[in-house]
Amino acid sequence: MARASREQADKNREAIEQTSSRLFRERGLNGVSVAELMAGAGLTHGGFYGHFASKDALAAQACKRAFEESTGRWERRLARAGGDRHAMLANLVEPYLTPAHCANPGAGCAAAALAGDVAREPADKPVRQAFLDGFKVLVDDMATTVASDDPQVREEEALVRMAMLVGALTLARATEGDPVSDAMLDAVRNRLLGSSSA
Repeated sequence: MARASREQADKNREAIEQTSSRLFRERGLNGVSVAELMAGAGLTHGGFYGHFASKDALAAQACKRAFEESTGRWERRLARAGGDRHAMLANLVEPYLTPAHCANPGAGCAAAALAGDVAREPADKPVRQAFLDGFKVLVDDMATTVASDDPQVREEEALVRMAMLVGALTLARATEGDPVSDAMLDAVRNRLLGSSSA
């Protein structure tokens, strides 16, 4: 009986993490209540504290999970390029800077979806470290697309490319419905893929 209860508890926790990862990206860290998160997972509000000490603890775990999803997607796309750096960059940039990604933050990049909210959180909140850890992994992945033997050059260029991607997606979401939204995605895609030899 205890094993069945443990398995069910693990399934419930998984459902909470999955739902919160999506909802926090869609609606922001403060745009969804614990009751809504639990309802989204198909569970009652009362069971929350059996899984997490606080909403802050869940936010950190959900952020970590969102970055793990992003990292998984990126690493699969990088592997498909077979070591060709331009193809690696294109495999990251092309699906990132699309109207579909713009319209679906709940399944998209954690950096773009959560950056604004995380920036407003106090420095001691656990979500800040979860965001930083996840972001650094994406920067490392992006650095593999840079054709240079100099680690500093690779890191600087990776940071510039990340800023362009996340900034473009964030601004495209903020201007969605106006032609400038798609123009932003197109302009940054063209700039990144046209200057990928750096």
